[in-house]
Amino acid sequence: MVEWTDAERSAITGLWGQIHVDEIGPQALSRLLIVAPWTQRHFASFGNLSSPAAIIGNPKVAHHGKTVMGGLERAVKNLDNIKAAYAGLSVMHSEKLHVDPDNFRLLSDCITVCVAMKFGPAVFTPDVQEAWQKFLAVVASALSRQYH
Repeated sequence: MVEWTDAERSAITGLWGQIHVDEIGPQALSRLLIVAPWTQRHFASFGNLSSPAAIIGNPKVAHHGKTVMGGLERAVKNLDNIKAAYAGLSVMHSEKLHVDPDNFRLLSDCITVCVAMKFGPAVFTPDVQEAWQKFLAVVASALSRQYH
């Protein structure tokens, strides 16, 4: 079980309260598919992913980005038991989708970049970043749990 300080809880929930999943989700997933093109193999049914412009303009990428980002709310609401909250998703990503668990870390990095660009240093301070990255690392670990 992860131990959260009051400051970390406040930073995570405070930042989450400002995030618009319909904006950050599509940006983060698009960024992942562009900077880590090998991840595109999991999205063959999404149609044209042949260029950055095609990825950014792809409505299926945008929709799934919103879904992924919206799924983080489950973790925010279950900070004390993220692993249990993500048990089903871990099984699905491992056994059905065969997603490389390192992709969860890569997506976490892309989410962090998008959040930092959106809010800048006035909101996304080093302390907030530290808590946010710890949070996303716990989520990535929970999603990877089925692989261990």
